[in-house]
Amino acid sequence: MLQNKYTALLLQIGFNENAILINWLDLVKAYAAKGRHYHNLNHLEEMIVLFDRYKEALQFPNEVLYAIFYHDIIYKVTRKDNELKSAELALSILPENATLDKQLVFDMICATQLHQQNDIEDINWLIDFDLKILAKDWNNYTIYCDQIRKEYKIYPTLLYQPGRKKALEHFLENEFIFQTVEFRTTYEAQARENIQREIELLS
Repeated sequence: MLQNKYTALLLQIGFNENAILINWLDLVKAYAAKGRHYHNLNHLEEMIVLFDRYKEALQFPNEVLYAIFYHDIIYKVTRKDNELKSAELALSILPENATLDKQLVFDMICATQLHQQNDIEDINWLIDFDLKILAKDWNNYTIYCDQIRKEYKIYPTLLYQPGRKKALEHFLENEFIFQTVEFRTTYEAQARENIQREIELLS
């Protein structure tokens, strides 16, 4: 499913078939790298399921889909510029004649760092697709927690727990976790409940 979706998108926006295959293999190599327990191909698949579900609400579906594929292509837990570097890489491989709003793609990917309300509604949709994991049922949420902990395994518990707790509390301090009305209505309450439970486990 992922490769077919990727190939169709890149053909539509101006890539040739040979370039698509090369870039697909690079993308798989990045997302399947050792240590990627959550930010992997499964995360992309879950976001694309949401993309398909809410596609009719999007003004720039190609830009959103391209941003989904590339928003975590560079991911190292020790870096603070993963989103910026991912955005730069995403633009660097585009053919000159690509029918894609490059600035919008760049802004979309960078927005997945802070997950804040944006004037461009499609960016809000992308952010919500990225954060939907927070509203899973508790069993699946705890699996996600374990995956994140494994990604940060270089940090001892003494450092990890306060850092994770601070990040989670930041979500709760905001008026809303999700940026679209649809996601706030459907998922906000569950996400807040999950986050609060995780914070209590970290305390």
